Amino acid sequence: MLLTKVILGLIGAMYIALAVWCSVQPERTSNTVGFQLRPGSGQSEFLTIYGGLELALGLAFLAPLLRDEYVPYSLLLCLVVHASLVAFRTAGFLMFSDIPRTTYYLAAAEWGLLLIVGWRWIVR
Repeated sequence: MLLTKVILGLIGAMYIALAVWCSVQPERTSNTVGFQLRPGSGQSEFLTIYGGLELALGLAFLAPLLRDEYVPYSLLLCLVVHASLVAFRTAGFLMFSDIPRTTYYLAAAEWGLLLIVGWRWIVR
C-alpha cells in the first residue's frame, strides 16, 4: 500500500502544480496545449477546468496520505480519470490532424499514468 500511496501522492502533487501553473500563467499554458483564450468566458472556462478541476483531482489523489482507507477510492478515481483521458486523446488523434508534438508528449504521459495506476489497481 505504501507504493500506491507514493504514486498517488506524486500524481496529486503533479495535478496541483498544473492547477497553479494554469491559474498563474493561463496564456502560456493555454498556448502550450493549443488553446486560444477568448477574453471573459474563455479565460473563465480555462481557469475553472484547468485550475479548479485539476486542483480537485490533485487533492483527491493526495487524500490517501491522510487516511489509509482512502487509497482504494483515490486509486479508482485516478484509474477512471486516466482511462477516460486516454480514450478521448486516442479519439482525438483519429479525428483530427495537424496535432503538435506537445500533444503527443501529453498522450505519452497519460498512457504512462494509466499503465502505472492500472498495475497498482490489479496488484492491490
